[in-house]
Amino acid sequence: MQSPRHVVWSEWIESAGSPLTMSIGEARSGSVRSEEELDLAIVILNYNGSVLLSDCLTSVYASGGDYSYTVCVVDNGSGDDSVAMVGERFPQAGVIVSEANLGFSAGNNLALRQLGLDDREPERETSLPRYILLLNNDTVLPANAVADMIQFMDERPSAAVAGPRVRRPDGTLDLACRRSFPTPWVSFCRMARLSRLFPKSKRFNAYNLGYLPEDAVHPVDSVVGAYMQVRTEAILQVGLLDEAYFMYGEDLDWAKRIKSAGWDAWYNGQVEITHVKEASSRKSRKARLAFYEAMWIFYRKHYRANSSWMLDKLIWLSIALMGGVDIAIRLWKLRQKRI
Repeated sequence: MQSPRHVVWSEWIESAGSPLTMSIGEARSGSVRSEEELDLAIVILNYNGSVLLSDCLTSVYASGGDYSYTVCVVDNGSGDDSVAMVGERFPQAGVIVSEANLGFSAGNNLALRQLGLDDREPERETSLPRYILLLNNDTVLPANAVADMIQFMDERPSAAVAGPRVRRPDGTLDLACRRSFPTPWVSFCRMARLSRLFPKSKRFNAYNLGYLPEDAVHPVDSVVGAYMQVRTEAILQVGLLDEAYFMYGEDLDWAKRIKSAGWDAWYNGQVEITHVKEASSRKSRKARLAFYEAMWIFYRKHYRANSSWMLDKLIWLSIALMGGVDIAIRLWKLRQKRI
């Protein structure tokens, strides 16, 4: 299989006319410099995930295909050896170091701004990659995944968001890899467990589209931020990730804004990756709070204006009750383990 053309992150930033404002990994020998248009910029957000990040980067650099790409790791205030590991094992990758954990949106936006993307039109002399790939540090890619996803979007000019089938290590489907927007009705079905009672129902399980085959190819409302490939042209139109979301919900929000601007989003079940879901946040109480905060932010931003007073209060109460019960159960389980 042909090897893709790798461009060192710092070299691309310098050649594109965007000033270096963060700590970037030094350019090393052994990387191929391309004067042509860059197909893909891969942004990997990391928080205390050194081992998982190493596996992810290994799979990225083992990828094959005829495309050009660059890679940047955004370290979100890790306390482990993640930054040192990248410098030692993957010196060809760019590294942006944040002193604090800024969350998913703000962390990824650091790299997007450094590329020259912003919530405004970039300078004319700024060169931009055709696609941006947000990739979790706890993902592992087969050799053909990136090339196939680039080709998939190239064949669909109206597609601005796309994602593959995402498999958990135990073989189960990561249900978030293909979703409908959480309208009040869709959210009710999920909260009331109707989606679990009727997993093959288009009416009751619209959120995770469980009535469709896993290996299907079809339009969706959103894919998951663990592997979210976005057309740069659409980002220029709608702006960066909304930093009101700390983690969770920002991928749905981005897809919502992009689709509202007239673009399409697609799920490609013919390409599959592995995702160790919640690897960095599984034990975090802050992460669980952020999950329910994201629900409220998304609803308030996109649906509240069209909701009745009664429905608005019911939704607020439902989110508060669900969040309170969930966090209380998790704290109780944590306490039991310590006893």
